[in-house]
Amino acid sequence: MSKSLNKVQLIGNLGKDPELKYTSSGVAVATFSIATSDSWKDQEGNQQERTEWHNIVAWRKLAEICGEWLKKGKRVYIEGRLQTRNYEKDGVKRYITEIVADQMIMLDGGGQRPTNGGDAEAPVADAASAKEDDLPF
Repeated sequence: MSKSLNKVQLIGNLGKDPELKYTSSGVAVATFSIATSDSWKDQEGNQQERTEWHNIVAWRKLAEICGEWLKKGKRVYIEGRLQTRNYEKDGVKRYITEIVADQMIMLDGGGQRPTNGGDAEAPVADAASAKEDDLPF
């Protein structure tokens, strides 16, 4: 039996606040993008830099945590898997590759919880604990 691996680990900065929505069945989904940068010196010794943007999708409890805690510009660690999907817009079939997040760690440290304004530690969230929250018993 052959095995495969689909795992992505990123550390970057949020390009904007996450967009939190709920499906018609009430499942939370958060979408946001993070930027990662690479720098090097070219043959002439000039500093070069390239920024890549990555589309992130989080589901269920992890989505709610991302929607509450993550803000534009904040540094974050995301772990997940690559997923490509297609959709149609204006009669044209389009494709998008995104990272489905399994884990999120805020790297800028604690902050204030937007809902109550009190000090709180930055959360470490993963999909496994989020799935446990969905159990009916």
